[in-house]
Amino acid sequence: MATALPLYDALDELLRIIPGERARLTRIARREGLGPEDALDCVQDAFCTLMKQRQAGIPSEPGGPSLGATLATMVRNAARNKRRLHHVSRPHDAIDSLEPSDDGISTEMLVAHAEEHLKLRACVARLCDSQRAVVTLRMLEERDGEDVAELLGISRGHVDVLLHRAKSRLRSCMLAHP
Repeated sequence: MATALPLYDALDELLRIIPGERARLTRIARREGLGPEDALDCVQDAFCTLMKQRQAGIPSEPGGPSLGATLATMVRNAARNKRRLHHVSRPHDAIDSLEPSDDGISTEMLVAHAEEHLKLRACVARLCDSQRAVVTLRMLEERDGEDVAELLGISRGHVDVLLHRAKSRLRSCMLAHP
């Protein structure tokens, strides 16, 4: 059974290790996603854990990892735990205390908008095929009148007439069904 190192020997060992390892261990913690303060906390915790182990008489295993590798593992694990806890431990509000978000649109407004949309679709479905094609291409797909005329194989003037008639029919259809 290993004997515990006196406090002086454990501190002496740490004082010998700290100057050469602190910067490297801090970089390890930073690479795990921690800020500078949290990274230093993890390094300090690793040094304190090592000192407690030495005082408790827990020796390093012969043929095991080096002291630097052991400290690096301690820091890496502490950094990962701290990062996980940081993301998980955010305060949560009780579901009963949450108010629905007020984004300016009430439920009634959304329902009214959906009803208008359905009414418009029904009115568009009542248009003849040529008017429906012109409305779809010109108003919904926002294509140029010349492109619509070329796609449908009709003159530009006829596209304008069909669009005018379709708009009139849509307007009367939408107003007729309140």
